[in-house]
Order: sequence, then structure tokens, then C-alpha cells
Amino acid sequence: MRQFWIAPFLGLCFAAAASLAQAEGAGQAPSHADSASCPTAPDHQGAVDQLIGRVQAAPDESSAQQISNQFWQYWADAPNAEAQALLDRGMTRRSAFDFLGALEAFDRLVAYCPDYAEGYNQRAFVHYLRRDFAAALMDLDRALDLSPRHVAALSGRALSLYGLSRLGEAREALDQALSLNPWLPERHLVAPGGPLAPEDADAAMPEVEL
Repeated sequence: MRQFWIAPFLGLCFAAAASLAQAEGAGQAPSHADSASCPTAPDHQGAVDQLIGRVQAAPDESSAQQISNQFWQYWADAPNAEAQALLDRGMTRRSAFDFLGALEAFDRLVAYCPDYAEGYNQRAFVHYLRRDFAAALMDLDRALDLSPRHVAALSGRALSLYGLSRLGEAREALDQALSLNPWLPERHLVAPGGPLAPEDADAAMPEVEL
């Protein structure tokens, strides 16, 4: 299968990991975590909404990309130092292609801070890379329950649904993401000739390649 659409998504997520994850030894993840001790995640929705407005008004793709990169400083702001250490460790492990190590860190983060959307979003990305699209979808649904305007989770949900051959739902999810950020690289999926273009909705889905 052509990889023109999947590479931008993976590149965006790996770029976020590279820019946000600290060196693994820089912070120590908690040895055990009690969800009762995890504080409420910072409320950055106002700032995120402002970025959405700016990216919608962006004059070109380059400007939109610069704005889009700023979302991660808010999404990846964990509730406290312990949660941040787990998030950073998971992203560091994932960027090293240690997917099991990444899952272990994100599992602990989700158990410790079950109301922090980014824990689910980051774990979903690892599931996606492992081609476990059903598990990715479950985590993305939870992330979106907690953060309905999380553009990256919406686009990831579209790609996971595509991986499950649920093309109509994938197109709907991507349309939702594009309504928030019309410059997403995944917009090519619904362009004429793309695998989620309306005229191709019932076409046989080729094999997904990572």
C-alpha cells in the first residue's frame, strides 16, 4: 500500500516525542502509583481553543505546522512530576522502538492518572505502531471522552478505524479532525483519489504498511 498518508502522521508523533521526552535518566518514574494521589490535570482548554482558531485561519501549510507544534506543550503537560516522568519515559522508550517498555510506562501512567487524556493518547500510538488497531481505538475513545477537541487523538482515531476497515467511520472521524485543523497531513486521505475519498468508501482496503 502507498505510504504517502501514514508517514506524516508517524512523523508528527515522533517529532512530538523527540521534542517533549527528556533523557530517561533525567527523571525517575514513581515505583508505584495510587490514582487517589494524582492531581487534576492542568486545564489548558482555553489555550488549545485559541490555537485551533489560529490554525484554522493559517494562510499556508508551513504556518499551520508551526502552530500545530504548539499543541503538544499543552497536551503533554502532565498533572505532576511523577506523571510527567512516566509520560516522558514512555515517549523515550517508544522513540527507541522499545514498545513493550513504552506500554509499561503508559500503563502505569493511565493507572496513576486515569483522567489524564494524554496517557491514553500516547498508549494508543504504541498500540497503533504494533498494529493493534482495536486497542488503539479503545484508548483514543477514552482520550476523546476526556479531551473532545484533541486533534491528534481524532486523527489517530481515523487511522485506527481505517486499519480496522471501518472506512465510513474513519472518514467521519477524519472530517471531525479536519474541522478543527484543516491543514492536517491526513487531509490527503479524503482528497480525490485518496483511500477515504467518498467515491472510494466502498473500495477494498489495501494492506496497511507502517
